[in-house]
Amino acid sequence: MDWDAFGVSLRLAAWTVVLLVPLGLVLARALAFRRVPGRPVVEAAVAAPLVLPPTVLGFYLLAAFGGGSWLGNAWSAAFGHPLAFSFAGLLAASLIFNLPFAVQPMQRAFEALPSDVREAAWVSGLSPWATFWRIELPLAWPGVLSALALTFAHTMGEFGVVLMVGGSIPGQTRTLALSIYDRVQAFDFGAAGAMSAALLAFSILAIAVVHGVSSRVGARRG
Repeated sequence: MDWDAFGVSLRLAAWTVVLLVPLGLVLARALAFRRVPGRPVVEAAVAAPLVLPPTVLGFYLLAAFGGGSWLGNAWSAAFGHPLAFSFAGLLAASLIFNLPFAVQPMQRAFEALPSDVREAAWVSGLSPWATFWRIELPLAWPGVLSALALTFAHTMGEFGVVLMVGGSIPGQTRTLALSIYDRVQAFDFGAAGAMSAALLAFSILAIAVVHGVSSRVGARRG
């Protein structure tokens, strides 16, 4: 097991969840309840990472983060190192390619809430903020849990975008998926197999947790 790569993967997945789930919660609720201008375009942009080849998305992100872009130049001027091929650039890319995994489960959970439940809360005197915390979020939390698990698991296994934007710098941007690729290139199939099995087990566990929780909630709601 490449523990350095495993640590980078865990750190990337944890930061992605911490930053993206709250942002996705706001976007998902807006798409579920509000009139969003250009809604089909916004929803298509959120879902785009599901259908775009990772190398294509990675290429555009590399162009946006590289030294030839205004963003890359501004980042270098502010922090003294390039955004591309750094952990910060990898995290920024991760927030983008995980958008559909964070937003769509929460949007579906909010859309499933009966409108009369929210209206009853408002009639009872709850503010929109209190309605969100005390009514909407507790009812939609299985969708939030699904978003968290899917985002974490997908980040752990992502390869194409990570390679394009982060390269494979040991201890900084080389994730477990890249380490598996490197081991295969070196004909070290034993190590590649062990790391692949670890990722497979982790992914199945995450999906099993999501299905288990969803089934229990569905059974409680009858």
